[in-house]
Amino acid sequence: MISIKYSIIDAWVITKRQLMQLIRVPEVLVFSTIQPVMFVLLFRYVFGGLGAGIKGGYVQLLMPGIFVQTVAFTLAATAQGLAQDMEKGLIDRFRSLPIARSAVVIGRTLGDGLLNVVVLFVMGITGFIVGWRPSSSILHIGFGFLTLLLFGYSLSWIGIFMGLIARDARAVANITFLTIFPLTFLSNAFASTTTMPRALQYFAEWNPVSTMVAAARDLFGFHNTFGATAGSFPSQHPLPMSYIYMGLIMLVFIPLSVRRYTKKSR
Repeated sequence: MISIKYSIIDAWVITKRQLMQLIRVPEVLVFSTIQPVMFVLLFRYVFGGLGAGIKGGYVQLLMPGIFVQTVAFTLAATAQGLAQDMEKGLIDRFRSLPIARSAVVIGRTLGDGLLNVVVLFVMGITGFIVGWRPSSSILHIGFGFLTLLLFGYSLSWIGIFMGLIARDARAVANITFLTIFPLTFLSNAFASTTTMPRALQYFAEWNPVSTMVAAARDLFGFHNTFGATAGSFPSQHPLPMSYIYMGLIMLVFIPLSVRRYTKKSR
C-alpha cells in the first residue's frame, strides 16, 4: 500500500515536470494549439462545400473529426518527446533516482493528456467562431470532451511503447507518421466511408478513430456517423466500442511499456 502511494506521488512529480515545460518553453504550447486551429480553418473553408444538404453545414461533421485527429496525435507527441528525452540522457538521470519505475512513463502520459485539455479548449472556441454549434445538453458535451481526453490518453501509451523501442527520435517520427495518418484519413472523420472501395469501408468502420468520431458526433448532438456502410457493431454502437478499444489499448500497452522501461533501466 505504501509503495502504491509513493508510486502515485512519484508519477505526479514527473507530471508536474511535464507541465512546467509549458511555462519554461511556451513554444510547445503555442505550436500544439496552432496546428489544430489551422486544420479547423483549412478544412472549414476549403472543404466547406461538402456540407451541401447537411443540416448545420459541414462544420458540424468536421469538428468531431478534427477533435479526434488532434487527440490521436498525442501518440506521436508522446513517442517523440520520450525518444528525445532518452537521447538527451534525461531518462538515464531518472533511472538513477530512487523513484518508482512506472512513474516516468505514467507521468509522461498524464502530462501530455493534460496538455490536450488546453488544446481542445482552444479548438472548441475556434470551432464555435466558425459556426460549430453542438446541440446536445451540457452534460453530453462535457462527457464528449472527457471521452476525447481518455481516447488521447489511451493512445499515448502506444506512443510510450514506440518511444521505448525506437533507436532515435527520427525513427520515432517516421513510425508515428505511418501509424497516425492511415488511421485518421482512412476513417469517417472528413468524408463518408461510402465513397471508399468496399474493403476500405470495412477497415474504416472498424478503425478506432472512426468509432471515436461517430461517438463524438452523437455526444455533440449530430446523429450521423457519416457513412455506416458495413452495418458493423462499431458503426451501430460507436460509444461502447470506443471504450472497448480504449480499454484494450491500455490493457495491452501499459504493462508492455512499464516492462520495457523497467528492462531498459537494469
